Amino acid sequence: MNIPVIKHSDSFSTTSQICREDLIDIAAAGYKSVICNRPDNEDGGRHVSSSELAVACASAGLAFSYLPAHATHIDKEHGEALRALLAEMPGPTLAFCRTGNRSTNIFRMANIIAAPGDSFRAEQSNDKPQQFEVVIVGGGSAGIAVASSLLRRAPNIQIAVIEPCSHHYYQPAWTLVGAGAFRHDKAVRPMASLMPEGVHWIRNAVSAFLPDHNRLQLDDGQLIGYQQLIVCTGLRLAWEKIEGLKEALGKNGVTSNYRHDLAPYTWQLVSQLKRGTALFSQPAMPIKCAGAPQKAMYLSCDHWLRKGRSKQIEVEFNSAGTTLFGVAAFVPSLMRYVEKYGARLAFESNLVKVDGERKLAWFEVTDANGNLSRERKSFDMLHAVPPQVPPDAVRNSPLANAEGWCEVDPASLRHVRYRNVFALGDICSTANAKTVAAIRKQAVVVADNLLAACDGLPLSARYDGYGACPLTVERGKVILAEFGYGGKLLPTFRLDPTVARRSHWFLKTIVLPWVYWKLMLKGREWLTKSSEPAQKP
Repeated sequence: MNIPVIKHSDSFSTTSQICREDLIDIAAAGYKSVICNRPDNEDGGRHVSSSELAVACASAGLAFSYLPAHATHIDKEHGEALRALLAEMPGPTLAFCRTGNRSTNIFRMANIIAAPGDSFRAEQSNDKPQQFEVVIVGGGSAGIAVASSLLRRAPNIQIAVIEPCSHHYYQPAWTLVGAGAFRHDKAVRPMASLMPEGVHWIRNAVSAFLPDHNRLQLDDGQLIGYQQLIVCTGLRLAWEKIEGLKEALGKNGVTSNYRHDLAPYTWQLVSQLKRGTALFSQPAMPIKCAGAPQKAMYLSCDHWLRKGRSKQIEVEFNSAGTTLFGVAAFVPSLMRYVEKYGARLAFESNLVKVDGERKLAWFEVTDANGNLSRERKSFDMLHAVPPQVPPDAVRNSPLANAEGWCEVDPASLRHVRYRNVFALGDICSTANAKTVAAIRKQAVVVADNLLAACDGLPLSARYDGYGACPLTVERGKVILAEFGYGGKLLPTFRLDPTVARRSHWFLKTIVLPWVYWKLMLKGREWLTKSSEPAQKP
């Protein structure tokens, strides 16, 4: 069957919203009865009604009963009613609601109220995991945003968010912190203050995804069951892939804005450096915020230029890639700043080793003929960016593609093999830029499509690959790069997007943080519609 089924006993199973077309498969799977636990008027009655299903079940040779229950009000009367139905209806029976969680809870209630020796009690549920309608793995930007968006559409939906961290960070500000343009303490808040009301927060981490069984395993061995799964674990910063880097960070001039606690050290180095060599690195894609490594360079160079130190400081940008920026339209404008600051560009130059005490860095360099060599460079300041990879729990799961990312359709964001799994954020296999701006639009697409899937409706919401990279080319000016799949420009404003503007600096430093905390994480979806239906890249 194409619908996710959880078997609770030999005679009783639950699933999410079914449609008429599912009944043939349900009968073929051996079920004899269907119970509808979803009220007809829920969510405006967009789903197939109980009366329509009763007629369709009769045609398919299935018995049918209607036992409606609201998600927030399940009591012993529901359990008693289910016991009575199962006593008279032929088995095995399949019960459903929006996502199956209410049906599961009614079955549990029936077991709770069953007296010792009651024949029903012998059919106790064999589903040991905690069960939830929707489980969201990850409480970062993507997890909180999509939870809030779901609750705005379906206030009674039961959601669990699995997130071990106690604090939540506004990561786009870290580049500004590293330039002395944003307060470090303004970029972090307690996770508890952001978790949407009504969400069940599981403070743990997922060690294994078991999508064939609609379950997750946590680090402590606990199992969690779900009807719908949203994967937004983010990616992992693989510091260990650069020899000596982990040990060197935070001292001897080695820093990175990709760690919140090191961004203030970046500003310390920039503000104190009077002369010498400053190296900036960028690993192979994909990475989160592809412009961040060079933004660190621009803001540092701008400070040195303003202080009259630029001629005493040699700047080199080492990139594992072959071009300055992935969207060609923005390269000429960026090159003008590279030339203004007198920075040297070293392409196909990948940082592989750091010796902080000796202030040496090694790069693997590919020449025009494809030959690989290793070059040693000395530095007074090194801003290093680590390679970035999928978390092991996703990489080693059936959800992963060949590269380890959660494999979803690039338009609907639903998994290509598991119909009750969606993903958004940095863990996605989609070809968009991994930015908060992308998440802001993806959260809306996932919320709309997940609920449509529960209702048996087509997935009409489409993600166009939108991402935004506010390129802070100098203090007070930003090039607002907005683009979608295939590098298509998707500017929000009717201005030349390749021009650095003071208004965009105000947007970056004042407006967007406010939008993040007050709108995006609260499910208030400002400017989130995709420009047009997306095409697979």
